[in-house]
Amino acid sequence: MGDGEPRKNIDATGLKCPEPLMLLHAAMRRLRAGEELTLDATDPSTERDVPNFCEFLGHSLLLAERHEHVFHYRIRKSQGAR
Repeated sequence: MGDGEPRKNIDATGLKCPEPLMLLHAAMRRLRAGEELTLDATDPSTERDVPNFCEFLGHSLLLAERHEHVFHYRIRKSQGAR
């Protein structure tokens, strides 16, 4: 399990697909299993891409919400992920 606080925050606001997902993937590779991170993005494609990324790699999407034009995500790295 994570320690309750995200280890990293990715600010991908203003970036367009595929950059937010590329930053997310790189950051997830550096985390240990069970650690969490947050991602802030403005690209609407993240509403589709982030859940698909998590499902495909087995990560837990703990939070997916939108405040005005910014999408906020909180993700926990899966125990079996590399």
